[in-house]
Amino acid sequence: MTTFIFLFLQLLLIGCSSTAGGGLVEASDSLSLPDTLSKATALEASPTPLVEPAKDSVKTVTIAMVGDLMLGSNNPAMYRMPPNDGKDLLKEATPVLTEADIAFGNLEGVLMTDSGTSKQCSNPKVCYAFKSPDHYVQHFVNAGFDVMSTANNHIGDFGSRGRANTKKVLKEAGLAFAGMLDKPFDIFERDGVKYGFCAFAPNSGTMPLKDLAGMARIVRHLDTTADIVIVSFHGGAEGTSYSHITRKQELFLGEDRGNPYEFARKAIDAGADLVIGHGPHVPRAIDVYKGRFIAYSLGNFATYGFSTEETLGLAPVIRVRVDRNGGFLDGSVVSFRQEKNAGPKKDPAKGALKEIGRLTESDVPEAGIVFEEDGGFHVKKARY
Repeated sequence: MTTFIFLFLQLLLIGCSSTAGGGLVEASDSLSLPDTLSKATALEASPTPLVEPAKDSVKTVTIAMVGDLMLGSNNPAMYRMPPNDGKDLLKEATPVLTEADIAFGNLEGVLMTDSGTSKQCSNPKVCYAFKSPDHYVQHFVNAGFDVMSTANNHIGDFGSRGRANTKKVLKEAGLAFAGMLDKPFDIFERDGVKYGFCAFAPNSGTMPLKDLAGMARIVRHLDTTADIVIVSFHGGAEGTSYSHITRKQELFLGEDRGNPYEFARKAIDAGADLVIGHGPHVPRAIDVYKGRFIAYSLGNFATYGFSTEETLGLAPVIRVRVDRNGGFLDGSVVSFRQEKNAGPKKDPAKGALKEIGRLTESDVPEAGIVFEEDGGFHVKKARY
């Protein structure tokens, strides 16, 4: 099935061209499309941009990124709804996110007010199914988010109905998103800069993380269309025992979670400018390869009601400044700490900065990344 999907995508992309508004022109009506993937879903229009300044006026771009977002679950079997209807969860982080030109997060769950039908698990004791009410999308918009990954192990928690409603809600809110089989990538504009975004995961119904050749084809297409290409992945083993990247295939509970180190490099080799990882629920190292930025895992950011013990509570916002072609210039780690029954709060102890600095020095010393006490970082002398 994976091979079939990517062969189809190749044919589909041949029939696409960019528009002045930043969306995609649909393939010719003469192109025969299989029932499993319609033109309407594969080539949805991107959010319509506002009036943009002259292209040459934008010299650098700041991109803010965070990890997993699940603001509250109204699933009766997994009920975790925050006070004040969730309006305060992202309040303290909003100034940091809105200062950036664009902000990214991983949507860990579906958006669906209706009850729906939850997935069935072989072991109910470890069966997690999340959905937040439709109007919670406005919390993301108000906090400054522009683009979200839907490639993870919870986008299928409420089946095709949950996926379809999530797509509808995100689209109506004007948020760019990608990662499902019928939404492999998105192209959007902000302030005269065109972004290409795609996302991958090792889970059913998502763009396959382990199909590196298929991933590279999508990235190459986006590289010919967009100024800056962002690739997201949900991969790597989970938990406090898996903070280090191994540069090998990572297994967790018998599932192959991919090789994040290899995936990131293959993405950049294909034309990606930023690679953003999530899934392990803890922060991991950052990297700069061929002048392009990689975050191997951003951990949890706002996952209401879940454990915040040890490094599970570290909730970094990483801000990266790139040139208009995506080349890395410098960045910063803004340290937040998540409280179990609240949103992320500024961390005066700078726990996220210290942890990411420690792991980067340990796992990718050749990147030559230097961290400053104020959270800033830059490349001193890479050995790639």
